[in-house]
Amino acid sequence: METLDKRGIGMRVKDIRWVLTVPAIWTDAAKQFMRKSAEKAGIPGENLLITLEPEAASIYCQYLPTEKLNSAEEGFTMSEVGTKYMIIDLGGGTADMTVHEKKENEKLKELCQATGDACGGTSIDNEFFQLMRIRNYKRTINPNKSGKVNFTIPFVAIDTLCEKNFGEDFKSTVSSCSMSDKISLRHDKMRAEADVLKGLFSKSMDDIVGHISKLIKQCEGISMLLLVGGFSESEMIQHAIQKEFPDIRIIIPEDAGLSVLKGAVLFGHKPDYISSRVTRYTYGIGTRLDFNRNIHDQTRLVIIDGKEMCKKCFWPIIKSNQTTTVGTKVRNRLHSTKKFEKSLVLPVYASYKESPMFIDEPGCMHIGTVYINIPNPSEYKLYVNVEFYFGNTELTVTTTEEVTGHTETAKFDLV
Repeated sequence: METLDKRGIGMRVKDIRWVLTVPAIWTDAAKQFMRKSAEKAGIPGENLLITLEPEAASIYCQYLPTEKLNSAEEGFTMSEVGTKYMIIDLGGGTADMTVHEKKENEKLKELCQATGDACGGTSIDNEFFQLMRIRNYKRTINPNKSGKVNFTIPFVAIDTLCEKNFGEDFKSTVSSCSMSDKISLRHDKMRAEADVLKGLFSKSMDDIVGHISKLIKQCEGISMLLLVGGFSESEMIQHAIQKEFPDIRIIIPEDAGLSVLKGAVLFGHKPDYISSRVTRYTYGIGTRLDFNRNIHDQTRLVIIDGKEMCKKCFWPIIKSNQTTTVGTKVRNRLHSTKKFEKSLVLPVYASYKESPMFIDEPGCMHIGTVYINIPNPSEYKLYVNVEFYFGNTELTVTTTEEVTGHTETAKFDLV
């Protein structure tokens, strides 16, 4: 903003639509944490959009001509209707993958749950951590490299890092490590056997290839793999994927490391470009239900106003693996449980299971709480319609009190 002011543009914060990118595998709580952090930094919440990184990259590639798509045949385009492709976003911390299909309305449909893991570029750093923290070799090493590899290192910084983590200087760390016979130092240069460096990629490459294989089995008809993100520029990663999937076209856009950034700008102008998404979890509410001695354990029995109830039940809102269009609405009719109750507190849960029964079973996690204000408390039951909106990159909730018609957006505290 200071730069814009200096140029005399006079732009105000509220005049800007802000777009924040997050990994697709992040939970709703993590996304909400990022939103609150952005708002705390001064960005108006109503002007802030959150986009998933592989989605942003996918949108960007829809606009690229053939010459900007490496390995593409002449006349090829990403925007052909019916095209099914996997986006593999290989960033620093995570590798995110999902599958899109191009639809006739110029939009994209997500075909399966996004997947991935913490196997991005920094995982190579972790493999090399006992020696040093260095980044540039990841893009310079290639599968055909043999013999010795030389590269410049920030000696002073690494020396400090080794002192902090290992209690000894860099030279001593190298001398005492298991690969000391294959690594040598000379001034600000480090020389290592190529096989040593290539070996550092093994776990990361295996994890990435494994996730790709899983998605290919889930989604039929994938015709290409779209590699984006800074780590996708590594020849080691490219070679591993090409070797494992020789029959599938692999596309690497120009400036792959900037695909997410540029796609986020496009998403800001057209946030409904992704027409539908696949739910990653089964979402539900923690509540009490009528106690059934045939299916409920005695330890869950509680007496409420003289009635036998089962505590900690999972009341499903929407199940996992469901295709939801943007703005999909799921309505639930709820009521107060006590006289003159001023608010309803609904704990919201997510589960990896398709049909969980209880909120405390394995695979179930509390993701937040919906607070519903009751404007006119009464001794009688007051009914409230609660609407959950899915299909977007975030989960939103609205409530309507039946008697007064009072409507508000419920506070969805996910952190």
